[in-house]
Amino acid sequence: MRGHNFVSFITVQGFIISIVFGILHADTAEELLGYVVLISFFFYMFAHICIGFYYHTLGIKAHPFPKQAHERHLDAFVREINKREQFIDAYYIHKEELIEDQDRRKA
Repeated sequence: MRGHNFVSFITVQGFIISIVFGILHADTAEELLGYVVLISFFFYMFAHICIGFYYHTLGIKAHPFPKQAHERHLDAFVREINKREQFIDAYYIHKEELIEDQDRRKA
């Protein structure tokens, strides 16, 4: 589950719990609104703290991208493609000559 999905899920859970708690304990609409806002905010912050600790304990380290090796591989691929294109072009040129020679021999 992605982090923002987890935060959304916990916040909605907190909102539902806060409505139930507010209905049970509030005497006025202002108290109900206060309970809803405070408890929802608590659950929202709690979810962010949980996600922060989770990512902190994963120990994800940034590793450098091997740019030089990647460029060498790409250059080798480009050279190979160029060689194959030249081979195919030469084949089609010689193919026309072979077809003409075969037509002359048949005639």
